[in-house]
Amino acid sequence: MSIIAEFSVKSDDFALNYALTEAPQMVVEIEQVVATMEDRVMPYFWVSGGDHAEFEAAFHDDESVTGVTQIDEVDESRLYRAEWTENVETIVYAYTELGSTIMQAIGRADNWELRMRFDDRDVLTEFREYCADNEISYELNRIQEQEQPMASAQYDLTTKQRETLVTALEEGFYEVPQSITMRDLADRMDISQQALSKRFHAGHRNLITSTLTFTHPDDE
Repeated sequence: MSIIAEFSVKSDDFALNYALTEAPQMVVEIEQVVATMEDRVMPYFWVSGGDHAEFEAAFHDDESVTGVTQIDEVDESRLYRAEWTENVETIVYAYTELGSTIMQAIGRADNWELRMRFDDRDVLTEFREYCADNEISYELNRIQEQEQPMASAQYDLTTKQRETLVTALEEGFYEVPQSITMRDLADRMDISQQALSKRFHAGHRNLITSTLTFTHPDDE
C-alpha cells in the first residue's frame, strides 16, 4: 500500500536556498515536477509574496537551479520552469530512483514543507536511510497509508466527504442562487440534515488545510 508522508526540510538541504535567503519574504510553491527523457528533473513553481525583481536577481545566482524561465504571471504571482542541479539530489533521488512523487512543496527562507507519496513503507524506509547516510536533516510530521483513491487521498477527504461535496456540486448547491437546499440535498442522499452539515464542515476543513496549508486536524 502506498504511503503519503509529510515532512519539513531545511532550505539548505533542498532547492532555492540562496534565492529564498536573499528574498526572505517570498514563498515558492512547486506546482509540478517533470522528469524528462534526458534524465533531467524540471520543476514548475509559483513565486509570490514580495519583490519579484529581487528574487529573480537572486535565483539567477542560485546553484540549485538552472535554465529558469518565466512561464506565466497571475495577479502578483509568477510561474517559472527550471531544471534542478545536483545540489538538490536528495529529493531528485527520491523522485527518479525510488519511485516517489512530490505531491506538494512549499518553500520559505527557513524550510520547505513537503508532501510526497511512496510506493510502500519499504521505499519510505529506503529514503529515510538515504537521508541519514547523507546527513540530511528533516522533521517527519505525518505518515498516512493511502487507503482511498488518489482524488480523495490527495485532499485528505474520506469517501463520504468526497461523495458529499461532489454530489452537492452536481446538484447545484454551490450555485448562486442555489439549485437545491441543504434539506433537499440531505433527503436526496438519504441522510439527516445534521449529518450532511457535519460532512460539509469536515470536508471543507480537510480540503482547505490540505491545499492551502500543511496543518491536518484530526477528522471529526
